[in-house]
Amino acid sequence: MSSAQQRLTQVSSHFGGKKGAAALTEKHPDDIVVTCALRSAITKGGKGGFKDTAAADLLAGVFKAVIERSGIDPKLVNDVAVGSVLPPGGGATEFRAASLVAGFPESTAVRSLNRQCSSGLQAVVDIANALKTGMIDVGIGAGVESMSSQYGPGAVTEFSDLLENHMEAANCKVPMGVLSEQMAKERNITRTSQDAFAAHSYQKAIEAQKAGLFNEEIVPLDVKWTDPKSGEEKTITVKADDGVRQGITAESLGKIRPAFAKDGSIHAGNASQISDGAAAVLLMKRSTAERLGQKIIGKYVAASVVGVPPLLMGVGPWKAIPVALEKAGITKDDVDIFEINEAFASQCVWCANELGIPQEKVNPKGGAIAFGHPLGCTGSRQVSTLLTELKRTNKKIGVSSMCVGTGMGMAAVWVSE
Repeated sequence: MSSAQQRLTQVSSHFGGKKGAAALTEKHPDDIVVTCALRSAITKGGKGGFKDTAAADLLAGVFKAVIERSGIDPKLVNDVAVGSVLPPGGGATEFRAASLVAGFPESTAVRSLNRQCSSGLQAVVDIANALKTGMIDVGIGAGVESMSSQYGPGAVTEFSDLLENHMEAANCKVPMGVLSEQMAKERNITRTSQDAFAAHSYQKAIEAQKAGLFNEEIVPLDVKWTDPKSGEEKTITVKADDGVRQGITAESLGKIRPAFAKDGSIHAGNASQISDGAAAVLLMKRSTAERLGQKIIGKYVAASVVGVPPLLMGVGPWKAIPVALEKAGITKDDVDIFEINEAFASQCVWCANELGIPQEKVNPKGGAIAFGHPLGCTGSRQVSTLLTELKRTNKKIGVSSMCVGTGMGMAAVWVSE
């Protein structure tokens, strides 16, 4: 028996002998379930609704909303993990402070973590794993980023000679736009296919926004905002993704100049937007949720994290998704919706095509090209988007995934209830 077959046997044994989707939809007391998954709106970096709001303030607002929406007693939350990429010191100090502002007691522990673009998902998975081992009983996996205030050259530390003189190590700091341009050329991903994918992302997002399909997952937040023209400070309510634009077509995107090479294919219109936002996911075992009267909206099944060549970081989902599916004991055909982060249209198109995923299953409400990729937030944001859409469409199984800077990929399998 191969190692893959052995793992599948172990998985089916864990799920009572059933295999595939039937096993995943069974309910067990020790399932790791989600009882609340919320996010802020995602706004344009430097000019959107959250341009003057600190990351920790966004986080505090989402934390408050999780407490209110779920009805959880804050004293029962043992640990909070927050994914974030850009803050000095990892944001550890201000995120702990944000939890106290939101109403969690001193007994609730808080930590920050950084696995670049997958930080928000890693935070959720870390909490799920702590629940599985019995380390905690209730936890929150979250993500946040203020790219308005913290994005820029200072986000990457200068490399020592030791790192610079190692070719693969030095590749870790090549800018992602340059990496994606090289990948597009190496893997023959045409600009036409990228622009078509990007335009569809905008079109799906604007349709979803008009239909109110984001309303359930978005928490309106009141924030201070300075008018760039008058200099007047106002209090505004931010309740919608403000990067979503109407009228975007493949033809209009085709007129934009390449950003990273004269003969390149990647530009501002077919890459993720620089943006601000926060998201949080409340998790516990099914037995705990039932005891506390928490409404279960979904469950976490399995996750994977993999490494890929730094210069080909965009292929991360292609390598990570099959590993997560195998751990869950299912195939791609069992999955109803794939939330694959649109860091760049080039890598998202290539990964979906190589995996044989139908385009209609990928990001049905649009993705980061249309509404933004606040680095540490995205992985936790995808959970709220995915579970909400699975429920709305009466579907069951979803996968969230993303490529990760320096050459990694991450994926997780979820079931809606």
